[in-house]
Amino acid sequence: MQIIRFTHKKSDSQYGWINENYVGLLSSPPFGAFRRLEASIPLEEIRLLPPVQPSKIIAIGRNYPEHAKEHEVEIPEVPMIFLKPPSAIIGPGSTIILPPQSTQVEHESELGVVIARRGRWIKQEDVKNYILGYTIINDVTARDLQRRDGQWSRAKGFDTFCPTGPWIETDLDPSDILITCRVNGEIRQLSSTREMVFSIKQLIVYISSVMTLEPGDLILTGTPAGVGRLVDGDKVEIEIEGIGILRNQVKEEKK
Repeated sequence: MQIIRFTHKKSDSQYGWINENYVGLLSSPPFGAFRRLEASIPLEEIRLLPPVQPSKIIAIGRNYPEHAKEHEVEIPEVPMIFLKPPSAIIGPGSTIILPPQSTQVEHESELGVVIARRGRWIKQEDVKNYILGYTIINDVTARDLQRRDGQWSRAKGFDTFCPTGPWIETDLDPSDILITCRVNGEIRQLSSTREMVFSIKQLIVYISSVMTLEPGDLILTGTPAGVGRLVDGDKVEIEIEGIGILRNQVKEEKK
């Protein structure tokens, strides 16, 4: 099932589901019991929003060996976690803004995991009960600031630096699916989730040993090799097999 957040005409944001070319409402947010109402709204009439509003965004660094290699860094012995602010999230079709503080902003295509319910010290055999579904993420990064600062909050945290969507796919086996990033139609990244150093189960077990996961929290599982610079006017497409395509344009912020 594809779960979305959307607006229709002048309505407030609401959760829904997609049935072919139509959208139906959910009776309540999808982090508990809900019913799917009749799908009667034409898909072309709605505006898709980011499918989640997380309390926190937990990201994983260097989780693909070839990405670590391209930056000449070691693969970590345990998952390397960092946070992105929820204010960085934008939805499909929204614009990535290049901030004036950076001269090297890059794309990072990633599989995102959406948490279904509250959990701490989650056991590996219970992980699937805490996953609502999967979505597509662009972990946009100011690479020059990342190198300069040594820690990553500023480089990863600018407004618009976390495009997310277009929806949450609840029926997906994430163990071996293709991730592709295209900029202006040119392939930049192409890999499979089977190349991850740490599996999604391992990541959730590890993260939940550090912090409590809340419904709607978002975990970014790392990016494959091939990250590259974005410039004004670029059009970015990230496609993940079994989910769909996240599309965003890029615009330079004027001082």
